Parts: sequence; C-alpha cells; structure tokens
Amino acid sequence: MAGGASVEPEDDVPSPCVRDCCLDDKDICMGCKRSLREILDWHSASADEKRAILTRCEARRRTD
Repeated sequence: MAGGASVEPEDDVPSPCVRDCCLDDKDICMGCKRSLREILDWHSASADEKRAILTRCEARRRTD
C-alpha cells in the first residue's frame, strides 16, 4: 500500500477505551462504560461480540 498505510480488517471494531480508567462500585469503567469482564474479554471477542459490548456501553451511558 502506498505511503505505508495499514489496512484494518473490515470486522475490526475499535476499542471504546478513552484512557480514563476508573471502575465504579459495579465494576463499570467510568470512561468507556465497559464492565471489567468486557474489558478483559475485548481482545478475544469476535466483531459481533464487540459490537454487542458497544451497544451495552451506549445503554449504560444513556442511563448515567
């Protein structure tokens, strides 16, 4: 590829991490709204699982 640009796979879902990591009393990250389990499982999750995590994060964000 010209210019050394890398191509990410179509199913690569970017992490929602915003580098503001602090867990609340329910083990939910105050920055990205993922649960501790979701954070730990992120790298081994399929693209569909990652999209489901992002959907749950958005729901958590709306209820805050």
